[in-house]
Amino acid sequence: MLPALTDARWARVAPLLPPEAATGRPPRDDRTVLTGILWTIRTGAAWSEVPVAFGTGATLHRRCHRWRSDGTWAAILAVLLAPDPPTDP
Repeated sequence: MLPALTDARWARVAPLLPPEAATGRPPRDDRTVLTGILWTIRTGAAWSEVPVAFGTGATLHRRCHRWRSDGTWAAILAVLLAPDPPTDP
């Protein structure tokens, strides 16, 4: 099962995401979208059933598809599924 997107995991995933486009309307926050994608995968829900807090199912689906197509999703999964690094006391 995919782990929750903690602040520490987000800090490791964020640099992997492609930069925002310079034109067009501002995109939905990447962390919110990623959390919504992970929620959808965990629950097995349809994109249309995504809670409004994550954005629209269409937005999540589009971003998930784009990230799969360009290899970003594989990099995200590699980070999320890797063991958390040890923390200093």
